[in-house]
Amino acid sequence: MKALKIFSPATVANVSCGFDVLGFCLDAIGDEMVIRTTEKKGIHLTKIEGCELPFEADKNVAGVSALALIEDADPDFGFEIEIYKKIKPGSGIGSSSASAAGSVFAINELLGKPYSKTELTRFAMKGEVLASQSEHADNVAPAIFGGFTLVKSVNPLEVLQLPTPKDLYAVIIHPQIEIKTAEARAILPKDIRLKDAITQWSNVGSLVHALHTNNYNLLSKSLTDVIVEPHRSKLIPHFEKVRETALLHGALGCGISGSGPSIFSLCHGKEVAQQVAMQIKYVYSTTGIPFEIYTSEINTKGIKII
Repeated sequence: MKALKIFSPATVANVSCGFDVLGFCLDAIGDEMVIRTTEKKGIHLTKIEGCELPFEADKNVAGVSALALIEDADPDFGFEIEIYKKIKPGSGIGSSSASAAGSVFAINELLGKPYSKTELTRFAMKGEVLASQSEHADNVAPAIFGGFTLVKSVNPLEVLQLPTPKDLYAVIIHPQIEIKTAEARAILPKDIRLKDAITQWSNVGSLVHALHTNNYNLLSKSLTDVIVEPHRSKLIPHFEKVRETALLHGALGCGISGSGPSIFSLCHGKEVAQQVAMQIKYVYSTTGIPFEIYTSEINTKGIKII
């Protein structure tokens, strides 16, 4: 192949209790990218639509991750990248990770797939550093692996792919405000109480078990964050109103997607998800804040060639 077009999906990171380690992949929203080989060596961003982003490869997350890959692969040709952004930067559903993961996935395909998914995640993390000043993989891992993932270790990188219950849906509301990941990290406490830590890792363990056993009741009881969400929720207008509405109308759980402002609700079944989305839309429409809302299956494939 000389060129290909991909769908690089949005993702939800943290998943309430799993700060910086848990994430899952969405299907209803994502970027599109076109990557082609070129005789001129290096990485060249030739077209960006949807938002204003740098064309310099070392200043663009897609370029930074791609540069990390070709530095290792050392091909005797280069790559051109076109980005069609559908995920707004600062939305909390993995805008930067879609670009970072998409470029390395596509280049790997054009090279004949010499790298594993874990290796691609490691390259994509370099782009995430540019975006958030932190080397984390809880967005890029589910984009590349699909479904639910747990980042067991960053150094060395170890990603565990978790099962996805078949009838699980996500509702995402994105208030049209921007919260930068670096700023959302800055407000977090440096020390936490042992009692809260015990609660948090208990929830992570039970959430992973719930995914393995299709236990929706246990999943619901596990989607609680006692460490990060109490601080970050203050940055999101009407967060508590959204959560109360989602839970009242049948959501299994509701929490901040990534660093916000997007809020996710996990639901058992499509009909419940549609009802939750309708009720959240009705409630948030009274706030005067513009928003977008999506209902999505969990994307178990990750990035797709289209």
